[in-house]
Amino acid sequence: MRSYRYVSHALVLLIAVMISGYSAGNLNAALAAKAGPFSAHAADASGQYGDVDLSRDNVIIKPLSIPTEALPDRKPISYRVSAGDTLDSIARAYGVTFREITWSNPGLRLPLQAGQVLLLPPVPGVVVVFKAGDTLAGLAAAYGVDASDLLGFNHVRAAQLVAGTKLVIPVDPAIGPNLSNGVQADPVEPERFMCPIPGASIIQRFGPTSFALEPAYGGYLHFHTGIDLLAGYGTPIQAAAGGKVTAAGDAPYFGTRVEVTDSYGLVEIYAHMEEVTVTVGQEVQQGQKVGLVGSTGLSIGAHLHFQLEVGGLPTDPGALIGC
Repeated sequence: MRSYRYVSHALVLLIAVMISGYSAGNLNAALAAKAGPFSAHAADASGQYGDVDLSRDNVIIKPLSIPTEALPDRKPISYRVSAGDTLDSIARAYGVTFREITWSNPGLRLPLQAGQVLLLPPVPGVVVVFKAGDTLAGLAAAYGVDASDLLGFNHVRAAQLVAGTKLVIPVDPAIGPNLSNGVQADPVEPERFMCPIPGASIIQRFGPTSFALEPAYGGYLHFHTGIDLLAGYGTPIQAAAGGKVTAAGDAPYFGTRVEVTDSYGLVEIYAHMEEVTVTVGQEVQQGQKVGLVGSTGLSIGAHLHFQLEVGGLPTDPGALIGC
């Protein structure tokens, strides 16, 4: 009985092979019969159609692009300051921006001290230290990100967020940060300061000067702590970057001035103004009018003195400002 079963199986396999061979042969014959004359020009032609490279003798499918460098680490970078370091030198060395350093280190003061540790983002964005009283939803809303994306990028769960946890929040540099009311802080030039008076000429730059009217600073007899832009009385002054107005009114040397603490923690000072058009506590977007050009305070003619401060000390805004 078992031998008959083997014979029947063998017959079935033989018939299947015969049918397969017949079908393949007929198929090849049918294709050959239907094939028409071909163009020698077309056969010799080569070209590229989408992701297919057509050459004279073959068809090559282009391979996928494979990264040649390691993907960036998602952990915050802790950098220990060495003697001679500046914010600019650290920014160049790590491929971050000046403003991302100040943003990631609230309360940073200049000059930098050897041995102090700075937090740097490994990607465009900011490092945030989770504090007691913070919530995931509040943090996500403050930085304009999705809560699940924030957790996913940092490979943490909500239950793991305790005081002291360091989080990296990626921010598209072409968009920049939001103000606390949710609107984009820097809609005009997100990656740098816009010129407070578009088209204005810089008539005095940051640094030591022979101009006797400038006071002593930093060991120099005369030092200019900002940049001066030439403009006529009453010319509108626009916010170089979005932030919150933290001071307005009269001040020594500056005369009538406005201070805006921007989204990156930098203080912008607009001095010698004729009129202030914002109030303390108000949030302003980049490009919004903050006042009018004048010649109040220690000034000898209509112009705008724009000063940038980190931790209460002036720093050169020249590389950041689009004037």
